Amino acid sequence: MNDHTKNNKKSMNENADNMAQNEDLDEALANVLNSDDSGGRAGETLSEGADEEIEKLEAAVQEQKDKYLRLMAEFDNYKRRNAKEKEELRLTGGKDIVSSLLVVLDDMDRASKQLETTTDVTVLKEGVSLIFNKLRAILQQKGLKAMEAVNEEFNPDLHEAITEIPAPNEKMVGKVIDMVEPGYYLNDKLIRHAKVVVGK
Repeated sequence: MNDHTKNNKKSMNENADNMAQNEDLDEALANVLNSDDSGGRAGETLSEGADEEIEKLEAAVQEQKDKYLRLMAEFDNYKRRNAKEKEELRLTGGKDIVSSLLVVLDDMDRASKQLETTTDVTVLKEGVSLIFNKLRAILQQKGLKAMEAVNEEFNPDLHEAITEIPAPNEKMVGKVIDMVEPGYYLNDKLIRHAKVVVGK
């Protein structure tokens, strides 16, 4: 639970307590007024003690109302801050991964220039292979993991069957024979199903 959520719950609890205290004070004030009017003494002047009690209760009610208004203002500020932080996260959430991939983009630019001038296919293959390996390494550091699917039991929660073909043996019936497109996990959470060929 983050600090914002804790503060939100705390503000809501304080708000509820203040409202309950306001109700208690209002009830006490009404009881004083009612007790003074009982016994057929309606219209008589309140005693000084009752006046002081009413003033105390009214002051307490006003204090609770002020606390309530402050809490509401704090809660409104919290909501505005939270909305602003969410918007900033939405706009810059991918900054870390994009920054990491810029080095791969730089390598690709250099490779593109080499393609225009170099005729040695072996050198070009090595360069492209290095770029691919760097890209895979960066993505793995960020939590990306390829799914192992071939020879595994077909699982609709993980795999998307493209087609079924006759299994080469009985052991491969209902299992993944080939993977057309790999599936991926990001920090152990599935982000793409593997497209597979299933034995029947």
